[in-house]
Formats: sequence, C-alpha cells, structure tokens
Amino acid sequence: MTIDTHVERGTGHPLIPRTSVAAATWALFVGLALVMVGNGLNGSVLGVRSEEEGFSLAVTGIIMASYFGGFLAGTVYAERALRKVGHIRVFAALASTASCVVLLQAISVTPATWIGTRFLFGACMAGLYVVVESWLNDLATNQTRGRMLSIYMIVTTGGVAVGQLLLNIDDTSGFTLFIVVSVLVSISLVPVTLSASSAPPLAVPEPMGLRALAARAPTGLVSSFFSGAGAGALIGMGAVYASGVGMSSARISFFLAAPMLGALVFQWPIGWMSDKLPRRGVLFAVAISAAITPLVALAVDPSSPAATAGMFLIGGAMFPFYSLTIAYTNDWLKAGEILGASGTLVRVNGLGAIFGPLLAAGLMAAYGPRMFFWTITAIFTTVSLFILYRIFVKDAMPQERQRRHVNFPARASSVAANLIPRRRRNEAGVPTGNPVNR
Repeated sequence: MTIDTHVERGTGHPLIPRTSVAAATWALFVGLALVMVGNGLNGSVLGVRSEEEGFSLAVTGIIMASYFGGFLAGTVYAERALRKVGHIRVFAALASTASCVVLLQAISVTPATWIGTRFLFGACMAGLYVVVESWLNDLATNQTRGRMLSIYMIVTTGGVAVGQLLLNIDDTSGFTLFIVVSVLVSISLVPVTLSASSAPPLAVPEPMGLRALAARAPTGLVSSFFSGAGAGALIGMGAVYASGVGMSSARISFFLAAPMLGALVFQWPIGWMSDKLPRRGVLFAVAISAAITPLVALAVDPSSPAATAGMFLIGGAMFPFYSLTIAYTNDWLKAGEILGASGTLVRVNGLGAIFGPLLAAGLMAAYGPRMFFWTITAIFTTVSLFILYRIFVKDAMPQERQRRHVNFPARASSVAANLIPRRRRNEAGVPTGNPVNR
C-alpha cells in the first residue's frame, strides 16, 4: 500500500506513525467510539429529561427530529470545510463545538434552546463522521474496505448501546450526565489527533438523481426512506416512551440499548442469508419482521424484561434492513453508479429519520404512548406492502448476479459509500444486463 506522506500545516508528525496503518485505523475507531458513546447518552438524556420537564410530545418530537435535520446539513458543511482547512482542524472544531453545545443544554433547559442545540449537535456529529470516513477510505485497500465498513458499523452501533447504558450512572435531572457527554466528545480528540496527520483527498460521491434512482431501483429508494423513518422513531422517541410509562433509569438504559445489541447480533446472519437466497425475498421477510416485533413488545408489561427482549428483536430486524436496502440497490447498478446511488440513499434515509420522530410524537400525543410501537409497525407494514407489490409485478435479480452483502451503518454520511466493495459475487464478472424497473 502506498503511504501518503503529506501532512497538514502545523501538525507535524503523529505520535502513532502513519506507516502503522493498523494502529492509525484503530486510533480513529477509538475516537469514533468515544463520540458515539456520548451521542447515544445525549439522545437518551434529552428524551427522558423532556418528559420530566413536561415538554409536550409535539415539542419533544421536534427536538429529536432536529438532530437528523442537523445531520443532513452538517454533512454538506463538513465537506466544504475539509477542502479549506483540513481534517484535523475540522475534527477539533466540531468536537469542541459539540462538547460546548451539550453544556448549553444543561444550562438552558428550554424547548427553543434544545431544538437549536440538538440541531447543532447533529451537524457536528455528521461532520465528525465525514472526517473519520474520509480517513478510513484513505487507509483502506480493495481487500480491506468491506472489513473496515463492518468494523465501522460495530463501533457506531456498539458505541450508541454503551451510551444508553450510561444513563443510569446518575439522575437525569442534574448536570452530571451532560458533563459526561461533553467529556466523552472532548476526549475523542486525543486518539484522533495523535494518530492522524495526513490530509487525504476528500472523495464525495456525486449523488445519483432521485428520478434516475427511482427508475433503476424503486424498491431501494422507498425502503431507504422508510428504514430511516423507523430508525428515527425508535432512536428519537424510545426514551420518551420509556419515561412516559414510568420505567426507572436503569430499566430505560437497558430498554434503549437492546435494539442496538439486536442489530449487532442479527446483522451478520441476515447478511449471510441475503447472499444465499434471493435478496428481495430476504428484504421482504426482514421488513415483515420489523413490522411484527413491535406487537410483541406491546403484548407485555412495558417494565418487564420481555419488553426489553422485544426491543432487542425490533433492532435486530430494523437496522439490518437498511444494509439490505443498500445491497439490494447496488445489485441493479453498474460499478461506477454505486457511489452516487449510495450517497443518495443515505440522504433519503436521513429525510426519513426526520419524519419518523415527528410522526411518532404526533401519534403518541393523540393516542397515548403505546403509539410508539404502533408507529414502527405502521412504517414497516407500509414498506412491506410496497416490496410485496414489486415482487408480484417485476422479476427478481438472478441470485448469481447479486453483489456481496456488506454491513452498512444505520447512521453514516455519504462519504462512507466509498468503503462499499463494488465487485459482484461472481468474481469473474457477470454482465449486469439492463437493470431497469426492478
């Protein structure tokens, strides 16, 4: 592997030499893990505290949706900033800003402040993702891209799960948990700045137009939106639901960590099945599972271990569904189109994530907290029906022409698309034919 020896001005040489690619990569992952732990804890604290402060569900939904709005905007800003001032400066600026934003949330507990700060926090998180993904893309080889993307998924999902578990270390009504989030985000600077001094080229895929993608892979486009809506509802309103039905902080932390752990456990078996079976059929089966599993949680006492097990199953179906969406869409594209299409899917998924908390909050306000689960069921029932319709009206992709499934993080920027391997399962290369209207 050719090592880029270019360094940003004023940074000197990293303490962890760049020639040690493994060390540099793992240092980036450690920094990212600290950010994700803080991110997971911040969302949970705001959800629970919003309920304690008596914010209306409509306002809480806007607060939670603001994160995803900021995430979409932050990606664009970070891409521009990286070209002007470099990776390390952008990472340091965004981590510092995110750390300060969290402290503002502790100082000013008002809906207006939290909507604004949550938007800024989401923008900072998006920028941090872009920086890390850009570095990882520079460090990856054709042989290690898929592995790095899988590790990236583990770190981001596992980090959020750990963050949820930290919810019970102190009372949510005080300052302590906000300070913990601030410290975690701030300390993420240490491994990153000590390991990475290079300024790799920023490879941002040119998005494929929505109309073109809808013509090539409508199932992928629709599934991406509804996948984001389901995840947004779960992540944004899970803590609000748990607090509203009277769970203790300890119970809430396990309740919220369970879907992330489910995602980690089920991601690989589902990916394996999608490589062995017709992928659209697996996509439909997982969507149906994501629609049914919330009904399991509805059928039991909200504070029982069975409810937490239900959340484990919900996450085990919901988050792998997004990876399947990416893989299924890529099956119908030429290699040169995958980056642009994946970037578009990430953005569409982000739009869905904004919609999800708003929908869940509105239904919960009108009909009660149990609508949290019914919202997720409705979202995945809708996309299941669409996939079923496509199964009846269009032929499936021949299994031997499917690309290899790669685990894709539920929350990633479009830059992560560069890590997706673009070879088909048939290494010799099978003509793609004319993949129209699949």
